[in-house]
Amino acid sequence: MEKPVIEFHLDGRSGVSPYLQLVQQVRHALRLGVLREGDQMPTVKEVVAHLAINANTVLKAYRELEHEGLVAARPGVGTFVTATLTNASLAAHGPLRLELQRWLAKARRAGLEEESIEALFMTTFRTTAQEDIA
Repeated sequence: MEKPVIEFHLDGRSGVSPYLQLVQQVRHALRLGVLREGDQMPTVKEVVAHLAINANTVLKAYRELEHEGLVAARPGVGTFVTATLTNASLAAHGPLRLELQRWLAKARRAGLEEESIEALFMTTFRTTAQEDIA
């Protein structure tokens, strides 16, 4: 069997429900071009085995993605990506990712742990987004 295009992970400390974490990971993968139209999603059984979560959690995530028009279930075959969230800016991701990786390494060298880095990033992101609106 082929390795799935996306491999889910859960962060129990995030405060975000497991089903929503799965939905967000699919959306991110669609934005970054990791998942493309026609790709098959991991089966519910595979996700349950990998993450040790309830099948209803995975089903709820897949139903939400289906409701958004991003995936479609084909009974007896699997769930497939039907839409993408990538845009023309995808080409900019590589250089920006490299720059962000350098910044993250710098932050770690400065002694910041993961939660502090995330807090700094999100605060800056939100402040900048609000300034763009104003």
